[in-house]
Amino acid sequence: MADVLAHSPRTPMHKPLLHRVVITVCKSEGLWAAEEGGVFFGASVEKDVAKASATKRAREHMQQGQACQIRVCGEHGFAL
Repeated sequence: MADVLAHSPRTPMHKPLLHRVVITVCKSEGLWAAEEGGVFFGASVEKDVAKASATKRAREHMQQGQACQIRVCGEHGFAL
């Protein structure tokens, strides 16, 4: 019964749900930083530096066989 409740209506029953590490890049105290599990790292004035730090950490997780996602807050996908 627990397996049935663990899947949403859109998730096929034959696919197991994966736990993934989520790293968020956001502005914190005037600096851009990456955050994972409440711990900030890679702080910089430049957003690209924080994103590079998050990418490096994500690669480390993936080499250990863990799924990983990087979210960027404050990025709209278009330039003004």
